[in-house]
Amino acid sequence: MSSDLLIPAVIFGGIATFALSTYVKYRRRLAFIDGYQWPKGLIERLRHHHPSLPDGDISRIEQGLRQFFRAYLKGGFRYVSMPSQAVDDLWHEFILYTRSYDEFCRKAFGRFLHHTPAVVLAQGKKQTNEGLRRVWWQCCKEEGIDPKTPAALPLLFALDTDLAVPNGYRYVPDCRKPANSTARGQEFTIGVSFGAGTQCGGDFSSTSFDGGTDGLGDGDGSGDGGDGGDGGGCGGD
Repeated sequence: MSSDLLIPAVIFGGIATFALSTYVKYRRRLAFIDGYQWPKGLIERLRHHHPSLPDGDISRIEQGLRQFFRAYLKGGFRYVSMPSQAVDDLWHEFILYTRSYDEFCRKAFGRFLHHTPAVVLAQGKKQTNEGLRRVWWQCCKEEGIDPKTPAALPLLFALDTDLAVPNGYRYVPDCRKPANSTARGQEFTIGVSFGAGTQCGGDFSSTSFDGGTDGLGDGDGSGDGGDGGDGGGCGGD
């Protein structure tokens, strides 16, 4: 092989090797999140927050936290915000297991994921809205839902309503849908008041909150978190 061809071949080979290594690391991190065993006693602490919920609903909250962690990983470790009070309760209790949580973050993300309380889309909160949109996009993609015109809610955004969580965050898929559309067994109708604080999934693609739709799109990428250092989290650094 001539030197004119050798150099491009070496460069291409290096890029391919790096891409494969990044993908393998990404898949390994996804598998780690899905298979992680919670620290002993963590689920019992969650039950103190929600003593009336049966085991199946507690399991759904666990699944919701894993979905949130996957959204952070799939979003390239960019800023994310938590949309569920029930899942936020579990996340907060997990963080109190400081050694376990630190080890989890480093293996799952290569960095520490910081915590702030759950939030909703709000006027004037551009960064928080970006974080929510990013989580919404990733969760919808994971469940095969159109994030701009949703016919259903992804798990993480449905939980508080499904479980009737006190002071939870309420969402419906799309307020523009025709009457008697159903999402996760819940009917909703144009013009119906959904209660204070209830939001529509379609709002995530609206610019009315902050003049943009940052975080809503495929440009996030899976990223590569390296092996340490500080990272953005729910609520940021």
